[in-house]
Amino acid sequence: MRYSSIPSAQLVVQHCKAKKIKNIVISPGSRNAPLTIDFSEDPYFKCFSIVDERSAAFFALGIAQQLHEPVAVVCTSGSALLNYYPAVAEAFYSGIPLVVISADRPIYKIDVGDGQTIRQDNVFDRHIGYSANLKQDVSHAVQRVEKYKPEWLSNGDNETAQQSIKDYNDKELNTALNVALQVKLPIHINIPFEEPLYDTITEPTLKALIVPVQNVNDTDAIDYKKYADIWNTSNKKMVLVGVNPPSAVVQKFLDALATDPSVIVMTETTSNLHHPNFFASIDSIVAPIEKSVEPKELFCKLQPQVLLTFGGLVVSKKIKAFLRDYKPEHHWHIDKLKAFNTFFSLTHHFKTDVNNFFGNLMKFTVPQKSDYFKYWNNKRLQYEAKRENYINEIEFSDMLAFDRILKSIPKNYQVQLANSSTVRYAQLFNLDPSLGIFCNRGTSGIDGSTSTAVGAAFYRATPTLLITGDISFFYDSNGLWNNYIRPDFRIIVINNDGGGIFRILPGQEETDNFATFFETAHDRNVEHLSTQFGFEYVVVNELTSLNDRLKDFYALSEKPKILEVHTPRFMNNKILLGYFDFISSR
Repeated sequence: MRYSSIPSAQLVVQHCKAKKIKNIVISPGSRNAPLTIDFSEDPYFKCFSIVDERSAAFFALGIAQQLHEPVAVVCTSGSALLNYYPAVAEAFYSGIPLVVISADRPIYKIDVGDGQTIRQDNVFDRHIGYSANLKQDVSHAVQRVEKYKPEWLSNGDNETAQQSIKDYNDKELNTALNVALQVKLPIHINIPFEEPLYDTITEPTLKALIVPVQNVNDTDAIDYKKYADIWNTSNKKMVLVGVNPPSAVVQKFLDALATDPSVIVMTETTSNLHHPNFFASIDSIVAPIEKSVEPKELFCKLQPQVLLTFGGLVVSKKIKAFLRDYKPEHHWHIDKLKAFNTFFSLTHHFKTDVNNFFGNLMKFTVPQKSDYFKYWNNKRLQYEAKRENYINEIEFSDMLAFDRILKSIPKNYQVQLANSSTVRYAQLFNLDPSLGIFCNRGTSGIDGSTSTAVGAAFYRATPTLLITGDISFFYDSNGLWNNYIRPDFRIIVINNDGGGIFRILPGQEETDNFATFFETAHDRNVEHLSTQFGFEYVVVNELTSLNDRLKDFYALSEKPKILEVHTPRFMNNKILLGYFDFISSR
């Protein structure tokens, strides 16, 4: 086995191995050669080669999302590092431990006009769990150090100086990687390397000093009886769940919530929680109230005394607007690490695991007599019946396509949803409980959906379907530029010739400026990209052909598949807005 001759490269790799960070996504470059050599030479690591750094970071994020463990990305110096930023921000707000490792030029070559140099230290500043800026070795390229930074060797004892550098770097690496493991946030390790970069040795020249990671324990001494008393004296309790991994909550707790007459549980597509009594389409409850003749009275009737939340960010704008105007008396959020004050009413953050919380709280709680669930459940059943009636009446459109697509997905698939229109349409329908639903809701950007889905599919035991819009798909087309796409990977692109979501937002108007700068209308299709990246390709533009193609779309194949669904650009917004009018009518 070969090792880089540069001590700090050896050190970084030893720390990653000690902390069991085994998936390494590498983008090509020269400055990161010492890291590439050590990672790729060690069979412990699974190394991936992805050229586009933006795509590489989202690919790594997808793996980390599924494995619930840190995944590293490695890049060369200069602007390569900046391309990681969208995925770093997503990881920061989604609580995903992305480990960014960047090779840098020596500090004395920054801001002097040297090529591929930028100010890489602390570059992610406001969106990072920890930034470790390592020191440059003085035992490597000694003549260059003497030439450009002689003060580093001023005492004449190179060995002592190098040991001091190793001690500092060990400390920084332990701190950074333990943050990734404990706090589930992205971290950045920046390492300056002087040339030569490709020299290797057969034995490492140092041994890392490893500080074991400490488990994060519950920090609250929670008086569950106190909160159970509040719960038991409230006859209107709302449980609202954001992004949540599948099978994360013990079913008996969900059953208890679902059968309490004083509780309504509102979930989203990304919540991955299911029960026949749960409210799975939040906007279909709130929109009819907005359109009613007496919205204030109905909103007061829906307003909870206790709002209990857990999971990540919530998609529905309507529920956020409602709860900000009609605040609960008590808003409790459950999460070991953080609590966003989304509704500006947070009264307590329970720093514990969801199952631990319910296991302790429910020792003291009893179902309360109330018509809260009964009243709103009748509303839910009414809109569900109306939704089916509406679907049977409408023309071919985004909404009708989503209805058919979501019903067609085989059991146990992983479904990755792009942002914008895609995740919002999915919110309107009930999905099979066996499906695992994921979406990059940390920053809610369209920039890495494909790359994330490809990474998330790599270790998945069951097949993966990505549902995406045309703009999201074209924007992240480099997500297909790699050798790690499984033959059972499936993509459905809803192509409505532009950013269709802008047609349903306030201020939409039929002008050239709107079409060009907001909707970004186009006439492109997916066929050439499908061919370029080795996908089987099918296109449809009406209901009968969509139904026919979906029958064999998921069948085993030697290549991955793309199904492009063309929908009418000028019809989709009218049909979607008409849906809320239809279910709101008496």
